[in-house]
Amino acid sequence: MFQCKASFWSEQWLAIRGKIGPNLISYAIYQVIELKLPQQTFALSMNQLFGLDLSRSIVGQVKTKAALNYRSTYDAILKKLATGGVLHADETQINIAGGSGYVWVFTNFEEVAFYYTETREAEILQTLFSTFEGVLVSDFYNAYDSMKCPQQKCLIHLIRDLNEDLRKQPFNNELSTMVREFSAVMQPIVKTIDRFGLKSRFLRKHKRSVERFFFQMANLESQSEVVSKYRKRFEKNRDKLFTFLDFDGVPWNNNNAEHAIKSFALLRNVIRGSSSAKGMREYAILLSICETCKYKGINFLDFLRSGQGIIR
Repeated sequence: MFQCKASFWSEQWLAIRGKIGPNLISYAIYQVIELKLPQQTFALSMNQLFGLDLSRSIVGQVKTKAALNYRSTYDAILKKLATGGVLHADETQINIAGGSGYVWVFTNFEEVAFYYTETREAEILQTLFSTFEGVLVSDFYNAYDSMKCPQQKCLIHLIRDLNEDLRKQPFNNELSTMVREFSAVMQPIVKTIDRFGLKSRFLRKHKRSVERFFFQMANLESQSEVVSKYRKRFEKNRDKLFTFLDFDGVPWNNNNAEHAIKSFALLRNVIRGSSSAKGMREYAILLSICETCKYKGINFLDFLRSGQGIIR
């Protein structure tokens, strides 16, 4: 009765043009990016659980396709960061196939963007944020000084350095005095933040004690090499240590970026230097979207399955 033997393709297959559909792609990216599952492990689990003949290379192709699909979403995240009022930044090294590179993280309180570069030079900051007019919060890496905007250096980094040197030199009275004077400035500020939040109208009252501290440091005659080093550090960063006193919503630490980069550190432990530079750029795109979804309280898998290109 049915003798023509003609082949007919379903509309769904014609839309997909392959055996891997959007739901499987979403599930794969969720497993590899959010759950940090190695690509080979994911391919093996799909084979054993569902009989799907996937390989690590096919999973890599899925990652490449997803990164391409969400490139515009990633660009939108970068644009939001570049036009915001505050920007946290940090960077970390990663080994890749045939060498090494750096992954930068840029974040505020709603968006997160990871960006891969081959070097740790400052050009990336000028490329992405040349028009940024908000406050940059960062550590003391010199590359950040190239940004022509108000800056807030992470005071927790500074406090850690002071305490570490004091631990090494517990009988250095000059260093002990410096640490005590700096603590006397910071403790009332932290109490004000705990009570009123990051509101400049409450924080500006501490500027007098800050100026008094800088005056003491400028006139300090020290015989200690480490104290001289910190005195120069205070003077160099004088206009970048207490910027948060003049702005609403600007933290005095870089905890936001450090927290965000931990998610990449977990992924780095999975990759173990096996990815190429191209693969790292793809990871950066997809992890940026994953972390931005978390910041906004959006389920990452639901977002992927929705087919939306904008994280609202």
